[in-house]
Amino acid sequence: MKTPAPPSRSLSDLRELTPARVGLGRAGASMPTDALLAFTLDHARARDAVHGVFDTSRLVEGLTGVGLKPIALASQARNRRDYLRRPDLGRMLDPASQRALADRGGSSCQFVIVIGDGLSPAAVNSHALELVRNLIPRLAEAGVQIGGTVVASGARVALGDEIGALFGARMVVMLIGERPGLSAPDSLGAYLTFAPRIGLTDAMRNCVSNIHGAGLSYDEAAFKIAWLVQEGLARQITGVALKDESGSGTPARIGTSQS
Repeated sequence: MKTPAPPSRSLSDLRELTPARVGLGRAGASMPTDALLAFTLDHARARDAVHGVFDTSRLVEGLTGVGLKPIALASQARNRRDYLRRPDLGRMLDPASQRALADRGGSSCQFVIVIGDGLSPAAVNSHALELVRNLIPRLAEAGVQIGGTVVASGARVALGDEIGALFGARMVVMLIGERPGLSAPDSLGAYLTFAPRIGLTDAMRNCVSNIHGAGLSYDEAAFKIAWLVQEGLARQITGVALKDESGSGTPARIGTSQS
């Protein structure tokens, strides 16, 4: 008896499962007009996301409304042109911001939230506040105290290392706009670093990415971030040695402790 052949699948079935551009067809030697126009529109949205205005005042107001005490800081990138051409400037605080943190007079703390514009201010404007709203109760449930909140302009991921070090934080999370793609110009990422200090590499961070309307939801992202924060503080490590096992019950202890 022959095994029945599996049902055939069409390209239209595949297109329903992915936002990737597959089976676009062709018109002569070119793409069809509708596919070309859709590509051009998505490319324009990605460019607009990169060059969008970072709404710091709205973020500061919203964070204050949920009981936090945010401060606005800036990197050494003076404008968007500098930011895009000199990534190194986005990894260092400007002198005024360094003085503001050095003079704040606070003691060391457990956890700091940094919200930076990154490569998609549009993503941060759209998603950062709602993610923080979902994250706060999960951190409280885990016994994690938020010792500081920063809204940072012209920020690269590593700017969180300097900010966390100046706060004396055991861990920092950087919520930042990810590089826009042609299917998601407004994707937010969260980068967690234990014992932040200048000079760390990305191997020392954990990342929860793809947070947007068609990606990871605020509640799912907050759950993963809170789990990584709790486990990272307990194990005293983040990065390649800390695997996201938030959905697999009791995790095995991995990695080595750091002081």
